[in-house]
Amino acid sequence: MGFQLRPDPGTRTLAGGTVITGGYPVRVLRLSPAGARHVAGWWDGVPVPGNAKARALARRLLDTGIAHPRLDRGQAERPEVTVVIPVRDRHAELARCLAGLPGTPRVVVVDDGSADPAAIQSVAAAAGSSVVRRPVNGGPAAARNTGLAAAQTPLVAFLDSDCVPGAGWLDALLPHFADPAVGAVAPRIVPHEAGRTWLARYEGASSTLDMGRRPSIVRPGSRVPYVPGAALLVRREAAGTGFAEDMQVGEDVDFVWRLAASGWRVRYEPAATMGHQHRVRLREWFSRRKDYGTSAAMLELRHPGAVRPLYASAWTAAAWLAVAVGHPEAGVVVTGTGTALLARRLARVTGEGWPVPAGSAAWRLAVAQAGGGTLAAARPLGSAICRTWWPLALPAAIAVRRLRLPLAALVLAPPLLDWLDRRPPLDPARYVAARLLDDAGYSVGVWQGCVERRTVRPLLPVLRGRDRHLCAVIYAGPG
Repeated sequence: MGFQLRPDPGTRTLAGGTVITGGYPVRVLRLSPAGARHVAGWWDGVPVPGNAKARALARRLLDTGIAHPRLDRGQAERPEVTVVIPVRDRHAELARCLAGLPGTPRVVVVDDGSADPAAIQSVAAAAGSSVVRRPVNGGPAAARNTGLAAAQTPLVAFLDSDCVPGAGWLDALLPHFADPAVGAVAPRIVPHEAGRTWLARYEGASSTLDMGRRPSIVRPGSRVPYVPGAALLVRREAAGTGFAEDMQVGEDVDFVWRLAASGWRVRYEPAATMGHQHRVRLREWFSRRKDYGTSAAMLELRHPGAVRPLYASAWTAAAWLAVAVGHPEAGVVVTGTGTALLARRLARVTGEGWPVPAGSAAWRLAVAQAGGGTLAAARPLGSAICRTWWPLALPAAIAVRRLRLPLAALVLAPPLLDWLDRRPPLDPARYVAARLLDDAGYSVGVWQGCVERRTVRPLLPVLRGRDRHLCAVIYAGPG
């Protein structure tokens, strides 16, 4: 593999190490005794051995999010990198970005039809960077593709002009490419400067560009389903034809998903950070949120099932529906039945006979996933209402009195829980208000995109069976 492994914080082992659970969505893997010994050794820092079965198991753990690579930042050779910066007119932002790249030998600035090309040329020349001029503005995708075509190095780093790189920004990204299956790696994007206004402080804590503190594999359905193209390090061999030039927004998400669909691994590495000059003026900020929302329809048409407002099991949906119509006892029965059926399914994975006693591994997993999952579904359900369904939920609440309190609780739950998780430098009231405004802007864009593309698919939830959601798998592991 070229590196060691470390467990994700959510990974757990059961049954003497022969059952391992974790990842996102959660998987349950049954290991042979030899496989369990390998995994226990990897958690202690033992390198992945060279035999095919061990490598296949290690790959499985990485791809499910159960494990992450333990990086060697002291590697002797660093692959060559070309930095590509697309820009249009933002001279000051470009100068600040280039100032963070002193000594970088290969920097290509792509002037995407600026009104004053001489100003772009002057700023780039002062930093020792080359310029490729596009006479007509083609958008971010076209500009990145122009830079990609000009690059001759194995790796290409795409940086937006409003990024502010700091010293050593590549150090935690480059080691990922010791794995030949990795096609791209993204850093965590953080505000360049601490915000002063309420909106700037909200952005600093909850920017849509910031994918959080936990590393992850990147693909639809993962803990980190996408990474923004504002800062992205790509293996040139994996980039193929590059970004979709017919997309003016969402082209970076489409690019990452196409990489993943073609077999390349994309990683999110929060140990590497990239400063960014966030939009903090209300009109520009809200407009950008709406623009992001308009990409949902095109992305869903290109990647069916990847852009939906809610993913939940049919059991969870039935339980919440029972509660919504005033029969919580029916919801309890539905959840209890689903938990028992899941425990029976999991008993075959954990190697326990059925019926299994209370407190067994199968029951503990089933209660955590079915019972805990049903309660935890309040958060994504509330987000779906705020970010997509509020034009339907609001009239329903007005017309049906009994829906008002449950809907209000669901709407307020996600931003309040986010505030508790993040503890931003902003009081709960203003944080909740900003989050609701954020969701409103995105939802306006979603509906606009659906009208323009004549599709309702981004408005529809995905309901699936509990077994499929859990993805329980019997896996022998290396012998």
